[in-house]
Amino acid sequence: MPPADYTLDTLDQFIGHELGTSGWITVDQARINAFADCTEDHQWIHTDPERAAATPGGTTIAHGFLTLSLLPALRNEIGVVPDGVARVLNYGLDRVRFLASVKSGARVRARVHLTEVAPKGEGRLLLKTENTIEIEGEAKPALIADTLALLIPA
Repeated sequence: MPPADYTLDTLDQFIGHELGTSGWITVDQARINAFADCTEDHQWIHTDPERAAATPGGTTIAHGFLTLSLLPALRNEIGVVPDGVARVLNYGLDRVRFLASVKSGARVRARVHLTEVAPKGEGRLLLKTENTIEIEGEAKPALIADTLALLIPA
């Protein structure tokens, strides 16, 4: 969790700092299968544990976009958006790199750094953060993504 003095008025003071680390979340086969159903991406490396057992990893892996899609919930847990914001709009991504596969059953968490705050007029601010999805017990993260959020004050 960011410190108590992390507010809409003090965001600039936190540029370059870590805002926090989320708790761990398990990416199990049921979650992977549900994502495959939602996206109609049923490639066997994600959904066929028997076939995936013969691969070097020995198991199915999560879709990269599944891992990326966990960011909003993990960021909310951290408290990236300060109090005093009436609305937050997903403004997009500047950069995403998928660095390591998330094996079925692995636990992941997010580590978030504030990298930029830019005024967008009418009191709105564009918040840019670097988000690293770490895999428990692994040296290499699953992904690093620079996200943009438009903060609309109350």
